[in-house]
Amino acid sequence: MLRNNDSARFAWLTGVIVAILASLGLRAAERVLLDFSAPIDAARVQPTDATTTRTEVDGRPVWRLTTGHQQSWPGVTVTAPNGSWDLAEFGFVLLRVGNSGSQPVTVSLRVDNAGADGKQNCLNGSVSVQPGAVGDVRIELKRESGDKLGGRLFALRGYPVKAGGDGTIDPARVNQVVVFVNQPKVDHQIDLVELRAGGAYVRPTAWTTDADPYFPLIDTFGQYRHRDWPGKTHNLDTLRAAQRAEGERLSKDSGPADWDRFGGWSAGPKRDATGFFRVEKVDGRWWLVDPDGRLFWSAGVDCVQSFDATPIAGREDWFEAPPWNEPAFAGLRRPQFALLGNYAGKSPEAFAFALANLERKYGVEWRASVPEVIHRRLRSWGLNTIGNWSDLGVARLRHTPYTDAVSSDRARSIEGSEGYWGKFPDVFDPSFAERLRRSMATKQGGSAGDPWCLGYFSDNEMSWGDDVSLAVAVLVSPADQPAKQAFLADLKARYGEIAELNAAWGTSHESWETLATGRAKPDLARAGSDLRTFYSRAAETYFRTVRDVIRETAPHQLYLGCRFAWANERAAAAAAKFCDVVSYNLYQRSVADFHPAGAGDVPLLIGEFHFGALDRGMFHTGLVPVGDQAARAAAGPGFVTGALPPPQVLGWPGFEYNVEPVAGGVYDEENYQIGLVDVADTPYAETVAALRTVGDTLYRTRSGR
Repeated sequence: MLRNNDSARFAWLTGVIVAILASLGLRAAERVLLDFSAPIDAARVQPTDATTTRTEVDGRPVWRLTTGHQQSWPGVTVTAPNGSWDLAEFGFVLLRVGNSGSQPVTVSLRVDNAGADGKQNCLNGSVSVQPGAVGDVRIELKRESGDKLGGRLFALRGYPVKAGGDGTIDPARVNQVVVFVNQPKVDHQIDLVELRAGGAYVRPTAWTTDADPYFPLIDTFGQYRHRDWPGKTHNLDTLRAAQRAEGERLSKDSGPADWDRFGGWSAGPKRDATGFFRVEKVDGRWWLVDPDGRLFWSAGVDCVQSFDATPIAGREDWFEAPPWNEPAFAGLRRPQFALLGNYAGKSPEAFAFALANLERKYGVEWRASVPEVIHRRLRSWGLNTIGNWSDLGVARLRHTPYTDAVSSDRARSIEGSEGYWGKFPDVFDPSFAERLRRSMATKQGGSAGDPWCLGYFSDNEMSWGDDVSLAVAVLVSPADQPAKQAFLADLKARYGEIAELNAAWGTSHESWETLATGRAKPDLARAGSDLRTFYSRAAETYFRTVRDVIRETAPHQLYLGCRFAWANERAAAAAAKFCDVVSYNLYQRSVADFHPAGAGDVPLLIGEFHFGALDRGMFHTGLVPVGDQAARAAAGPGFVTGALPPPQVLGWPGFEYNVEPVAGGVYDEENYQIGLVDVADTPYAETVAALRTVGDTLYRTRSGR
């Protein structure tokens, strides 16, 4: 018989299952695009450094795609019958693939319009598949709609009236699909099982141009004006009433009963207490162990009280009753630096609506009271870690364990390198260790030596590239690049004479000096072994130096890695060699497809993940979209509970605590619906309720009990 709380959980679980099915698009609407059990007109099939054959796996017909590795993207292109598929009614395309080879493989799918070039007029997705396993590549059919505002909206990742350019297509005119492997080092054997379109497309309610006039589109609280939704703040009275109601709720629900003061498992086995967090393998599973010796699994959130401001320069007519015109909030209007987008390299005037709303809600002394509210919330919601990018003033209250970060920012970089967030640091230049030491010096008397601090990340989502990229970047850099000098010293030690290197690489350098001053890329096939050897040396130098600098100041705390957004085997192996924990930012629907290459049996931490929807006045879902808040409440905890069984995974700080500005942040223009609380500090009720349920059973699930 179900008790009352069991009935509630059963009802919640039923809702979760329904929402998951909805979020995955498992509705009646479905269409097979490629039937792998039937012959396909050879004129529609164009292999590239690959062959295709029909075979059977477990009695089911499949296409077996055997790729070479001589070209960068071996695979197959299949054109649509009669010129195009009309997929306007569908929400996604899904390719099911099997790996019948002997090596792990990442299979990519591209869905094209005419003129696709890998970035424009196409959508991309991928899945990593272990030998003998099956995986799904799912691509949301992000589309553009007509721009009726003459370009007056700008500096956003997602728009209320136009989603176009990079990352969108016209689903009604899909002319082909491309299945490929990105820059493989060996041949692969891939079975194409099924390609279908599914999920009924529903136009997001936030995308509207029927308001007249359209400007202003942002209200005084920083919310979208032209739509209403559950939880939207309409006036100061509702804002303050929400504060009182939540205070009563937090008093009644103070968090999981089986947690100790750190959030460790008080009802679980006791381990050695060292006074600091550490890692230990227990019964075949990696765990964190808290300072009191209790098993600890990190359930957390990033960017706690880290507020993004939105640019207002050149967009003054976007905002209704701007708060910065009020004397109390005038100081919140200030220039901020932009790295990417319309304002890149500039410091436009910007305003943080979330800060103004905290003062409106909690009063002028909010800076003293809100941190306590945050800690109560996290515990009540079943979260026990304050993750990266967070306000350390909040973390240092020592109610919730937290992570910190060390940075090599402003160290000399490798001139020939490139990356989304910037160039790779030159780890052979003295400035690298110097900048790290300066960064760690700021931790003295703070997080360094604090038992509540789990440890330190370093840098973030660095440009690791493939397993020769750093070495190639060094060779195309100037002669005075310290990393280039280190690489040339290695080559001289190996070859002695430049003629010997020329013979091995197929080059014609007159001397070592001409190699130093030259900036040409070598033949990757002939120079590959030397390039990969130096890549490993550079990667190991990075992780060894960071580890040593952290231990100089905080010898008892963990080095949590660099938060890989992507990593090849050499980079991952170097991290495993020197980090206490290897961290990955993981933007995918499930941990089931997470197979870090090259790391071995080491503890792993998921540094970021998120899901977002467009039913609460936002214009962009973020990197992993779902249909609505119910689906989001299912997807997030589904990802979390999926991370609990894998024996290497130690936790998952999600990204992030606050929703991003609806009109975009200054630094990178992101305006994703990914937070736990909205711009008016109102929690997203569906997600919070789901997290509470996960937190209540966190340790029993993790331990297999």
